[in-house]
Amino acid sequence: MITIIIYIVVGVILIFGLVKLIDLYLPKKLRPVLSILLFIAIVVLGYYNYNAIYGPVEFNKTKEKRYTKVIERLQDIRKAQLAHKEITRTYAPSFDSLVRFIDTAQFTITQRRDTTYLDEEFKRIYKVDKYIDDYVIDTLDFVSVKDSLFGKSDRYKKMQIIPYTDGNKFEMQSGLLKVKNTNVPVFEVKADKKLILADLDNDLLIQELQTVSVDGVNGRYIKVGDLNEVSTSGNWPSNYGKAD
Repeated sequence: MITIIIYIVVGVILIFGLVKLIDLYLPKKLRPVLSILLFIAIVVLGYYNYNAIYGPVEFNKTKEKRYTKVIERLQDIRKAQLAHKEITRTYAPSFDSLVRFIDTAQFTITQRRDTTYLDEEFKRIYKVDKYIDDYVIDTLDFVSVKDSLFGKSDRYKKMQIIPYTDGNKFEMQSGLLKVKNTNVPVFEVKADKKLILADLDNDLLIQELQTVSVDGVNGRYIKVGDLNEVSTSGNWPSNYGKAD
């Protein structure tokens, strides 16, 4: 912003300087021609100043609007993957398998009841009653994953498509990560910012790809999950919605 202000101040000074030089040294017959050239220069300078000031503002407005839609879709994907892991103990390896899971799978509604029973072995040996505390899990009902996560909406069928792109799809991977000799399921879904902002100013896009900020989406990708650590968080700040 300081650089922009300097450009504007220098431009204004140059214009006033040229006006003064014209008034002092230029013959009257040449003044109309130079006035036209000066007017054109002022218009061009004004255009570049406008772009310098409002270009980043418009870029950020568009970026935030698009990121919000992309993140909403990533949140849907995360919900679906967490449901997949809850029921199958693994994450889905592809969007086709994840959509099939949503269409067919069911959550089991259970209830835990505390109970006690006589330890027959203890009584046989010691001739004394001993009761063991335990619990029983009762199955109460089954609920469709689709109804539970998405209600009547069928937006999950298109959740692999990155918004504001020409049909480009999120990159999704799943696998196992070894943690203390235990294989833990992990997944990662990401979208390249270059695809989301492809039609915007290239210089500002390059700056965005290098973003390192507490209130920005850092790095080249918007993503959720991680193949290299046990995490289902997104890499976006809270102003875009819950990352966890």
